[in-house]
Amino acid sequence: MKKRTDRMIAVGGVAASAVLLPGIMVVLAQTGIGTSSHHRKPGATESPAGAELSGGDPVAQPSIPYTPYPSSTKKPKTGGSYPFGSGPATPAPSDPDRDPGSHGKKPHMPKGSKSVRNSYRKADDGAKITAVKKTGTRQYDVSIATPALGKTVKTRVLVPKSWKAGSKRSWPVVYAYHGGENTYTSWTKDSNIESVAAPYDVMVVMPEGGWRGSYTNWWNGGRGGIPAWETFHTSEVVQLMERNFHAGTSRAAIGLSSGGQGSITYAERHPGLFRYAASYSGALNITAPGMPTALMMMNNSPGINPNDIWGNPATDRANWAAHDATVNVGKLRGVGVYVSSGDGRPGRYDDPNKPPYDAGRVGEQLAGMMNRNFVSAAKKAGVPITASLYGAGTHRWAYWIPELAKSWPKITAAIGARRR
Repeated sequence: MKKRTDRMIAVGGVAASAVLLPGIMVVLAQTGIGTSSHHRKPGATESPAGAELSGGDPVAQPSIPYTPYPSSTKKPKTGGSYPFGSGPATPAPSDPDRDPGSHGKKPHMPKGSKSVRNSYRKADDGAKITAVKKTGTRQYDVSIATPALGKTVKTRVLVPKSWKAGSKRSWPVVYAYHGGENTYTSWTKDSNIESVAAPYDVMVVMPEGGWRGSYTNWWNGGRGGIPAWETFHTSEVVQLMERNFHAGTSRAAIGLSSGGQGSITYAERHPGLFRYAASYSGALNITAPGMPTALMMMNNSPGINPNDIWGNPATDRANWAAHDATVNVGKLRGVGVYVSSGDGRPGRYDDPNKPPYDAGRVGEQLAGMMNRNFVSAAKKAGVPITASLYGAGTHRWAYWIPELAKSWPKITAAIGARRR
């Protein structure tokens, strides 16, 4: 049923946005992915919310009473009507995902960028910094003209207190990838990453990831070309940060939702690039039963042909598998890994009366299924990981913020970032 449904979606097109959530819920029902209630196997033991597993099977969680998010902290955002949304935002005017005329074109520098001259060192492919603006006490917004995207996009950088522009030393660095329907400002806008990172001698780099970028070089019918997000993140941004901002080669990657997919798959696909990778509610098993159908429906939006991202899920299955974190989990040996997820039931930071078709519930049902598959695959492959499958919880920052704090000591220890 799953393969037949995926093929029908791939060949016949995707559902209109007006029926997105109902359509995905039909896929969930047909394939057995997620339900409105969490089912335990007979005899399964329960453990407290947030129980950690190291490569083990998922542990069933008890229901949790509703607790409004503490008013003393930044109020977490929701993701609107998009199941993998990560907070209210507006796409950048230069967002390459929403420019169909550029899709599949050969990489090239954006118009006007050649005339910008400064002393910043370029990346190997010619990508260059065209502007730097200080936007906070230790925060900079960096404009990058990138041939991989054919546009000029931004990257936000948090530097530690010890950082100096003219320094001869480098700093451990965490690359933080945002989720769907958001931008490079997400981590500082929607979370408390600045205060979490402040006590540590570490740099945080938050690059633009596109409205639906999916942390991959788009397939574009096999032509490749623009937008090449993986090249931008793993090559251009890394080189520009190391050559101009004193970012070191001791690196970690973190991400949420589709950004979590990016952090794990980048670590798999680029051996030695990252010492640690952390994912919060990441899309870690995109070829799981029903997932290609759901993703094709979700990625059908203005300016975006979902076939352009990984290709047709029926005829280009190999490319989908090449970007599936669960399929390639064996490549994570030697990399520290942290994954966390809820299961879509209303949790401690949710209204208990949220309907089953709420986007945050649907998104976390999908994420929860994929993360359980990833954990099981890691166990079978003998790859040690830390998994926080906390049970009840939806696809929103209220759950990612505590997980960031929980995982941060592991991340910084892996890259040698000292607490001051």
